Amino acid sequence: MATIRLFEDADASAVAGLIECCLRQVNSHDYPADVIERMCAHFSPARIKELATERQMFVAEWDGIAGTVSRDGNKVYTMFVHPRTTGQGIGRRLMRHIEALAVIDGYDYMETGASITGHGFYHRLGYVDVRTSETEFGLNHILRRRLT
Repeated sequence: MATIRLFEDADASAVAGLIECCLRQVNSHDYPADVIERMCAHFSPARIKELATERQMFVAEWDGIAGTVSRDGNKVYTMFVHPRTTGQGIGRRLMRHIEALAVIDGYDYMETGASITGHGFYHRLGYVDVRTSETEFGLNHILRRRLT
């Protein structure tokens, strides 16, 4: 069973590696190679450390770093689960963890931007589509889930 804890600076390389692995092995089915390369470059260890100063970032440990997610208030960011652990409930546990924190902070819904690849995952967790937007990496689905 995975353990969820706050991100530490020493996790930056492992988290960047996890994200790159996900992008190359999973997201690459939905995005062209140039977009994957830009995404991989965007999530460098230095950028991960920087993001962790801007929002709460968590990791799931299960034989190493198996997943990550971050939040700023009721907004979800950087949700990734290692392909070797897909289907083990790690993503769901990470999401429920940050949703519980949002409830404690007084929020009644969570919102996230989802890639084409992650869109179905959020639907399975009860998130509903609100709108779509374009980002530097392509189409982004904006979804919400009521918490109370």
